[in-house]
Amino acid sequence: MSSRVLASFLVLALAGTAAPAIAQSFPFLKGVSLEKVADFDHQVTGVTVAEDGRTFVNFPRWTEDSPVSVAEVKDGAVVPFPNEQWNAWRNARKDELSPGEHWVCVQSVVADKQGNVWVLDPAAPAQGPIVPGGPKLVRVSLASNAVLQNIRFDESVATQGSYLNDVRFSPDGKWAYITDSGVRGAIVLVDLGTGEARRLLDGDPSTQPKKGLVVTADGKPLRRPDGKGIEFAADGIALSPDGQYLYWQAIKGDTLYRIATRVLAEEGWRGDDIGGKVETVGRNGVADGLLIDRGGRHMYITSPEDDSVKVRSLLAPGTEPRVLIRDPRLRWPDTFSQGPDGTVYVTTSRIQDSAFFKPGAPIALPTSLWRLKSGR
Repeated sequence: MSSRVLASFLVLALAGTAAPAIAQSFPFLKGVSLEKVADFDHQVTGVTVAEDGRTFVNFPRWTEDSPVSVAEVKDGAVVPFPNEQWNAWRNARKDELSPGEHWVCVQSVVADKQGNVWVLDPAAPAQGPIVPGGPKLVRVSLASNAVLQNIRFDESVATQGSYLNDVRFSPDGKWAYITDSGVRGAIVLVDLGTGEARRLLDGDPSTQPKKGLVVTADGKPLRRPDGKGIEFAADGIALSPDGQYLYWQAIKGDTLYRIATRVLAEEGWRGDDIGGKVETVGRNGVADGLLIDRGGRHMYITSPEDDSVKVRSLLAPGTEPRVLIRDPRLRWPDTFSQGPDGTVYVTTSRIQDSAFFKPGAPIALPTSLWRLKSGR
């Protein structure tokens, strides 16, 4: 049997539909509801909640020249992070400020367990051409708000047409794993000690959009005025808590994949063909953000086609994902983060309501940050 065929995850069925043993194992999932954390005047994508409870978000320059790219959320307000200077770059003055030392078009913010927030900047405003010198992965100290490391990606990693999307970090702090959701999907592996990076699984079927699949919103195909639909490649990403397996999925796709991180760091790093080591986990349907909880027991999945969050469980093999919560306020649930107390947060980026797909939509699209609140 091909290593791409793997039954490794089970979907957690909610109480009342799950087998009694499984339902009893997850009583906290009863009656989950949404609680708003903050509203934003601009289109948000990434969110991260650090170990000290501080919350950070980012605003990519997709349809507007956003005045703030990365921010800390304080009492519902956004404070430029790490400072105003890093947020000073604008499309109109791109010849005046170095794109390597300023946020250009940030897609993801992720806090690690070592007291840092990492910022992933694909530097491709409007998901178009890359600003030369702009693609980077930057480490910022939570203690001092100082930039401690700035890993710049050259054209061998951030190729024209690429869009570095989301990132996870190995528990030992040695590796970063990045999805590229651009024209040609890939997984980018970064040695955090040296700053070297490699494009792996570049063009592999697991990292590419699925041919023939049409992403829908509000029950209709989601298309731009020119007829072009959603074409995002490898996007959502998750890492098992022990760091042994990396998971990902294309947005224009319905299948979840994984690979042993050992294979990436050894065979992939030295240039071997590792496509045969990719395993098919199962079907999620169209999905954007992925999150494996801190206990490693289950995976949360954003489902933008039906305004929902789904969940898979690691307890036993068998069924497909079930809906944890469906709510019309979840307009394109995008990115997850789990706080130190176990609370799960999710952004709604409202991609289907943006000027990309609705020319009459406001350029500055209001969006929100939510937390999933248990009914216990």
